[in-house]
Amino acid sequence: MAPARRVALVGTTASGKSELALAVARGRPGVELVSVDSMCVYREMDLATAKPSPEARAEVAHHLVDLVDPGEEFTVAQFQDAASVALAGIEARGNRALLVGGTGLYLRAVTDSFTMPGRYPEVAAALKSESESPEGLAGLFARLGEADPLAASRIEPGNRRRIVRALEVTVGSGRPFSSFGPGLEHYPPTPVRLLGIPFVAADVDRRIDQRFDTWMAEGLVDEVRGLAQRPGGLSRTARQALGYRELLAHVEDGVDLDEAVEAAKRRTRAFARRQWAWFRRDPRITWMGPQDDRAGIVAGALEMLDGRP
Repeated sequence: MAPARRVALVGTTASGKSELALAVARGRPGVELVSVDSMCVYREMDLATAKPSPEARAEVAHHLVDLVDPGEEFTVAQFQDAASVALAGIEARGNRALLVGGTGLYLRAVTDSFTMPGRYPEVAAALKSESESPEGLAGLFARLGEADPLAASRIEPGNRRRIVRALEVTVGSGRPFSSFGPGLEHYPPTPVRLLGIPFVAADVDRRIDQRFDTWMAEGLVDEVRGLAQRPGGLSRTARQALGYRELLAHVEDGVDLDEAVEAAKRRTRAFARRQWAWFRRDPRITWMGPQDDRAGIVAGALEMLDGRP
């Protein structure tokens, strides 16, 4: 395998990865940070996305933040294209890219150069309608098994979202869904050096609670209220963001504020555990221990890029 050309720092939400990445970049001129976060791409969604502050962004170059309005949908394929442009620019300047974030699929799109299948909204709408009953979903799974046996073998029969997506691509593109790549269960060699902060449940849960309380004190309800009042509204994806979905229920539907906050914290804790389940399956990630000099390890990996000191 070719030597690593980039470094990625991964971990769950509230693991401290962003703070670590910023500290490393501050001490290493020429390091630029590349956000790998599906919600930091949205403008006006600042607090509950844990977006880097204006001061941090003025001090260290950050990329793939504030790309689109919150009323727009944003896909993995769009992220992949934007990341390709950002990384090429960093390397053209002779600088070093440090990717940092917790959106596993977005990271895989960069590290493994997935060929991203297109979207076929009309096909998807028809399939979603058909999948709403158990009998309809079973019929779609059988249909997928005939059209793309390999894809069907990788999907649980009750996983509505994945069945619909696989059939959407198969029908819409005329190509089997499985032909677009070996699937997420395959971990090929990558030119990205992957470093990770392990999940420690008690620490992450505490940080989630403290962080959300800080955001509330800084005006998160007002931020969400402003988003809800946007003339264009919010996209389906943006509305599902951690914290925003729950506070939108408070602002728009009158859900009790304390109940909404607790629901947001609870969903964030569950999300962190799903992130950890995703990342720990990847054998290419080197996990840094609690006693390790984590900043030194990340900085050392950046120094080794292209053999430069």
